[in-house]
Formats: sequence, C-alpha cells, structure tokens
Amino acid sequence: MTLRPCIDAASGTVLDGWAGTSRHWPVADADIAVECLPRDVRAARLLALRGGELIAEAELRSDPDSVRLALTGSVGRHPADAPVVTALVEAAFQRCPDARRLRVSGLGRAPALLALAASVENTPAAPDAIVERGLFYQLPLLWLTAGARAAYPLIRSQIGPQDRLPPLRPPQPNGPFYRRWLPQLGTTLSFRAIDRRHDLGLFHGWMNQKRVAFYWELAQSEAELDRYLADQEADPHLFGVIGSFDDVPVGYFEFYWAKEDRLGPYYDAEDFDRGWHGLIGNVEHLGRPKTLAWFRAITHYLFLDEPRTRRIMGEPRATHRKMLSYCADAAYETLKEFDFPHKRAALVCCERERFFREVPL
Repeated sequence: MTLRPCIDAASGTVLDGWAGTSRHWPVADADIAVECLPRDVRAARLLALRGGELIAEAELRSDPDSVRLALTGSVGRHPADAPVVTALVEAAFQRCPDARRLRVSGLGRAPALLALAASVENTPAAPDAIVERGLFYQLPLLWLTAGARAAYPLIRSQIGPQDRLPPLRPPQPNGPFYRRWLPQLGTTLSFRAIDRRHDLGLFHGWMNQKRVAFYWELAQSEAELDRYLADQEADPHLFGVIGSFDDVPVGYFEFYWAKEDRLGPYYDAEDFDRGWHGLIGNVEHLGRPKTLAWFRAITHYLFLDEPRTRRIMGEPRATHRKMLSYCADAAYETLKEFDFPHKRAALVCCERERFFREVPL
C-alpha cells in the first residue's frame, strides 16, 4: 500500500494513490469486491464485482472544490441497486480519506441513493446526491451482519440495580456480527461473540499472559474462567467478543451497558450509554496502528448497534498513559478522575457527533 501524498490546502483533496481490491459486506446482499484502478492523483476507476462478475462501474474524481463519483450506465436508478452503490460510496471514501462529502453525479433523487444522501444539489443536467462522510458511517447498511442485532423499544426492566433500573436489553449476539475492511492495514477486522464451548482454551491462554493478568486479574484455571464466561452469559448488561484480523483471533473485548455497570453510579448515566474493556492476546498484532484500529472499530460498532447511544464511556486506570493516548486519538475526552474500590480511574467519554466528525474510518 502506498503512502498518502501530501495535500496542498489550495488544491483540494487527492486520492490516496492505492491500487487494489477492497471488500464490502452490504447487510442485504452478498459480499462485494471493489477494484481501484488509479489514473492519476485525482482520478480512479472503481469496478464492483460479486463472485468475480462485474456488476457496476464508476469514475472517482477529485477536483479542487469537490470529490465526485460518477456511476456508469443505469446503476443507482432502482432500489435493488442500493447495496452495490453503498459499497462504491464506501470505496470512494476510503480512496479519498480527507473528503468530508461525496458528490454522486446526477443521482440526487435516484432510488438507490435515498437511504444514503441527506441532501441534493441542483446542476444544469440533473441534481447530484450529496453523501456526508460523518453521516454515512452511522448508517447500518454495511459492516453489521444481517440479523445480528435489533434495537428494542424502550421498555423499563425490573432486573438490574434497583437505583438504576435499565431498559429491557436485546439478547447477546451469536456468531459474527461486525466486519469492515481496513484500507490503512490491508486487512479485514471482525467481531464475533465469544463461545466458551470452543474459545475457552484461547481465552485461558490470553488471560494467563503476565502483561494481561496485570490489568485483568484473571490468571485463573480453565474451570474458573469457564464459570466467569458462564456468569457473563446470564448477565444482560454485557457480553464477550473475539476480535480478529482476516479471521485470525487477535483480542478479547467486553461490551457493556454503562448504566447498570459498576461505572454507572460514578456519573449521570443515560439509558443507552455503552462502554467496553479489551485486551490484545495475540502478540503478533501488537503496536499502535492496529491497537488504534480496535479503538475506532469498537466505538464504531457500539454507535451502529444502538442508534440511541449518544456516548461511549470508559474507566481506564488514571496512570495508564498509553491507554489514555489511544483514547484521545479515538475522540475520547477525559472528564475527571475518580476512585473505584480497586483503582484510581479516569472517566472518559466519546460523543457520537464528535467521533463521526473527527475520526477516520
């Protein structure tokens, strides 16, 4: 993968110069590959393929005042074209990582763009659809596995801390539920629910690494860790996750609802606040670029999973400077320090609007 060229502020956005194939997984369709064939620093040809068969084509061009995607032929003019158009839009944003918006030529009111474009701009020929990057990455059209999660209505539960009774929570996911191709790393990042029937050995090995045990304090036997995971399965406020690169297990994460978590009493928690803990168990995948990719992907998923979630909260050790630097690079703000029974913690918060405005995905 080539490095992104420097950008002259007066010349507008340029393409990142990358030639190759990206992967995209529309929720309503089979996976789509998009080949990028650069012409120069401002133009590329995008070819969308399903099962090796060409299904759509587009020209991507960056001019000083806009980034434009021109779909070839009639693609985009039928509602059934939405999956392939969505994949091409994602590929265009990946190729133009500094572009905040994408102009889709002549398709301002085309059926396949109605779920993507929040606005249109009139031109002499036909209106252009305007796709905003910060809005596009909030839409559940890619990345989530079909049927993995469904938001519940706001029904108050009587199960949970009596001073912080939560809404009724959806069931934990089973199997894979999120995946996204990372152009900067040239790999696919994915999440699947941990399954203690098959993952216990992996989980045990990771938790008994000295560097992991220092923070997690779970250097225990397989039998003890099996009980830990069994208790988690019976807890509606959190679930465990295996994160992978190209289907190779890399890390373990726990996603939780902050209101009924141990963190809940330490700030003014909202019903749909989320939080997470994590570790990288596969030592071959340590390092800042990959760890930062996990921070961003986890936060992205948690915002996608529940559209009413406005904040992702966290409580790393106040002295864990490396962790706090990752938080800062993923748009988490440190609000205060406070004392848990077992540690001095920093309360960090990532707000939805800021995340999608500032963090590259």
